[in-house]
Amino acid sequence: MTNNFVFKTDLAAKKIHVTREFNAPIEKVWRAWTEPALLEKWVVLKHWSAITQIMDFTVGGVWLYAMVSPDGQKHWVWAQFTAIDNGSLISSMGAFCDGEGNPLLDGPKSYRDTRFSVIEGNKTQVDMTITFEEESTLQMFVEGGFKEGISMTLTLLDELLASE
Repeated sequence: MTNNFVFKTDLAAKKIHVTREFNAPIEKVWRAWTEPALLEKWVVLKHWSAITQIMDFTVGGVWLYAMVSPDGQKHWVWAQFTAIDNGSLISSMGAFCDGEGNPLLDGPKSYRDTRFSVIEGNKTQVDMTITFEEESTLQMFVEGGFKEGISMTLTLLDELLASE
């Protein structure tokens, strides 16, 4: 089965668009995107691990987790949920964090809208739009291998969905 992975960068609009199909029902994909125990299994690259410190999946709530490298270095990720439409939409604002997981809100931010839709054959399509305040932040993501990284993590999600 093809996953129909699409990755487009729009420098003028400071956006990245990602589309990916999953051979799983929308309820299963939604759970994998919203439950910490499942998220931790696919949200980071292979050989890395994710550790959730906070997951308050409500509008205004926060997801704070560490991406832990194979040598034990922690890279904190912070996201505040700005909109949730159960089963179909998650919007969030993300920022870098210090070593303790405290968001650096005066630094670069990104805004992510993730939409879930049912497609033929009990499959799910996920469409993400990530918007950046600064073109330099978008460039950092693009040059830092974000396309390859997100492709790998979404493949891990495929594996998780097949095993659940």
